[in-house]
Amino acid sequence: MFRFAFFSTLISQLTFPTLACALCINVKKANLRSGPGTKNPISWEVFQYMPLQKQKKKGSWIKVKDFEGDQHWVYKKLVTSRYMCGVVKVKKANLRTGPGTRYKLASDLPSVEKYTVFKVAKIKGEWAKVTDSFGDSYWIFRKLLWIN
Repeated sequence: MFRFAFFSTLISQLTFPTLACALCINVKKANLRSGPGTKNPISWEVFQYMPLQKQKKKGSWIKVKDFEGDQHWVYKKLVTSRYMCGVVKVKKANLRTGPGTRYKLASDLPSVEKYTVFKVAKIKGEWAKVTDSFGDSYWIFRKLLWIN
């Protein structure tokens, strides 16, 4: 019994804090702000599926950190923790039809630029299956994304 309780506690400590902090923009476009409230200046306009990391909460506002480490505030109804999201963190990333370089580049969108965002459908080894805001799916090398 002790062994189960120990591992259960260890797993929850390693897993849940990270998952609880992961947020995604859940609307087509959202304004991130320099402080909590609409009277604060807009610091960044982001699109659906932008991943963010929760820092703290103040009323209906959440302080978040983006993939470059910049901090912003977002209204709580504009984010969700129900799914994973990723943002391209390199200058250019290839999109493929399957999980590996042996698969062809996607014909409709062979590559994307930094700041392109996706909903992450699944992870398979070093590859992530992602979906864009139009519902189209691709595979991308996981290390090219910041997944939160």
